[in-house]
Amino acid sequence: MAQTLPVTELFLLALIIIFALPYAFWRLLRTDYWAPLVVVQIIAGIVLGPGLLGAVFPAYYQTIFTPQVIGALNGIAWWAVMLFVFVAGLELDLKEAWRFRRETGLTAGLALGVPLVLGAGAALVILQLTGPAHWIGAKGQTWQFIAGIGMACAVTALPILILLMQKLEILRTPFGQRILRYASLDDIMIWGVLALILLDWERVGRQGAYLAGFVLAVVLVRKFIAAIPQRDRWAVGLVWLAANGYLADWSGLHYMVGAFLAGAALDAKWFGIENIDRFRDTVLLAFMPVFFLSTGLRTSWDMGGAIAFAAAALLLFAMVVGKLAGVALAGRLLGWPKGQAWIIGWLLQTKALIMIIFVNVLFDKQIITSSAFTALLLAAVGSTMLTIPVVSPALKRQPSDL
Repeated sequence: MAQTLPVTELFLLALIIIFALPYAFWRLLRTDYWAPLVVVQIIAGIVLGPGLLGAVFPAYYQTIFTPQVIGALNGIAWWAVMLFVFVAGLELDLKEAWRFRRETGLTAGLALGVPLVLGAGAALVILQLTGPAHWIGAKGQTWQFIAGIGMACAVTALPILILLMQKLEILRTPFGQRILRYASLDDIMIWGVLALILLDWERVGRQGAYLAGFVLAVVLVRKFIAAIPQRDRWAVGLVWLAANGYLADWSGLHYMVGAFLAGAALDAKWFGIENIDRFRDTVLLAFMPVFFLSTGLRTSWDMGGAIAFAAAALLLFAMVVGKLAGVALAGRLLGWPKGQAWIIGWLLQTKALIMIIFVNVLFDKQIITSSAFTALLLAAVGSTMLTIPVVSPALKRQPSDL
């Protein structure tokens, strides 16, 4: 079959599998309460990869997912994740964060710092128990691994947080906007730390040149986009996105760092909040499932499923407990009403896409191994699946004017 079917047909068969199976599972089993479609798609990417379904049915995998098909899918996945990270940058609202800077800074700092410390501690435990060779990539150093795992445990998935708050009907409330401010500030810290982890002393001149040129370009691009009609802004924005992705990758950072900076440099109001929401939903529906599959192709069970799940459980514990403890401390210092810190902490520990994107960067740069990547991926899925079942009943116990 693989010898007779052309690459285009194999590619389209792969797309049928990628889009049909997760949707059928999500719709027929009605998993939306504990596993939204995006989570089912992430799990499907793992299952469809070579480590699980490919291992059980190698003929299926080798027939459909040929090197040519995987190459075509990877191209879509790269662009999909750049679009998604670009939108995440657009959704930052730094003006509101500055307006409430004491509350936002304290909460965001504790919500990031405590799980980062616990995550780094979990990374040290994993290294001590099983040895660094299984977890640290070929080009990674111990400090990069520990800092990367710690930050992965501290990540909040801003775009997925928005989707979950829409489902909970709190997104446009003052309470929901507070949570977005905390997540937005954490987003900036996350990508800043990632840039430090990826700092390449052999190409530090390039990185400095890119960042200096970026600052100058932002001034010019902002003036240009503000002056042109709204119908032209998306087209110019995509050129700006691709250019930043290329230059960031050329400098030794990563194209996703460039994609985030490209979005963060622009104002959401220029594109329209509703337009951004529709664009993000379209990217999630039409392109991101391909990224989830390409992520699943990177998973590895070479160390055994038990070790992968044990490491994932330890990391999940650090993520959830760290985020809840950090937000609880902020709530106590700021005098929040009873129950609010619990809800905010659970919402901010949502990982899903941004953490998966974050660890993809670490894997691309060979800072972590495929075993570490797999454990982090499992932990990200677990943290996101816990959110709605915990938060939904807790919201019902809060005052109606929350």
